[in-house]
Amino acid sequence: MKGLPSLRQLRYLVAVADTGHFGRAAERCAVTQSTLSAGLKELEMSLGMPLIERDRRSATPTPIGGEIVVRARRLLAEAEDLVDLARGAAAPLSGPLQIGVIPTIAPYLLPDLVPALRARYPALQPFLVEDQTARLVERLSAGALDVAVLALPYDLPRLTTLALFDDPFLVAAPAGHALLQQATIAPSALKGETLLLLADGHCLREHALSACGLGRNTTGRAVEATSLSTLIHMVDSGLGVTLLPAMAARAGALRGTRIETRPLAGPDASRTVGLAWRASSAQEESYRLLGDVIRASNRA
Repeated sequence: MKGLPSLRQLRYLVAVADTGHFGRAAERCAVTQSTLSAGLKELEMSLGMPLIERDRRSATPTPIGGEIVVRARRLLAEAEDLVDLARGAAAPLSGPLQIGVIPTIAPYLLPDLVPALRARYPALQPFLVEDQTARLVERLSAGALDVAVLALPYDLPRLTTLALFDDPFLVAAPAGHALLQQATIAPSALKGETLLLLADGHCLREHALSACGLGRNTTGRAVEATSLSTLIHMVDSGLGVTLLPAMAARAGALRGTRIETRPLAGPDASRTVGLAWRASSAQEESYRLLGDVIRASNRA
């Protein structure tokens, strides 16, 4: 009978592949470095081949190790789904739940969402992770997250999505700006403006460019920032204009500034806030209930 790898060993392998370092991988797995090293050595001995190339500063999967890491991620995710199946049979939205949220949604949704979840599902233990979309999707696919709150559209292979609500774009400009003379601003009116955008990697950047009818590789008068709060500060300082999600303005993100907003016109003048989870998960009922709470929190 074949000796099979343990989930613990596979988790160690994936952690080393993700961090490129035995010490950081051990911290992620909440074990000592010697325990992690021993577990990986056992895995390599049982498979009869080295999986990690080690040197004094880094650790990198071997070619076959990289292939095994891909399959290990799937196995770990499916093991998480087995736990979800048992947990969901007991009671919906109870026990630990790892929720990813992107930075352009988290500050404006969570202050209302977290108290609402505590009131409606007191047995739920939500753990929140804020990160950019690509990294959340990677962690979700690997089983490190249960569900993620994202902005759609976004390419999400092998994931199930649930659209929750539309979040319109507002054109944000300093008080007195000529654009503000219009009740609704057409995307074409922004072509001659200094357009302030989030840096590449934020999905809000892609959605804003699409709403303005601009290509992904727009250069020239586009200026980049690393957060919405930085964008707001730059607009307030008169450095340009930006597109702001309505949920941010409604949550008070412009409080204390001289910025005014007008609705953006056009068929792509909004993003969709939605949930994503693994298609194999047995917790779909719970995630749809979570979606109901998020919708209600957005209306609050």
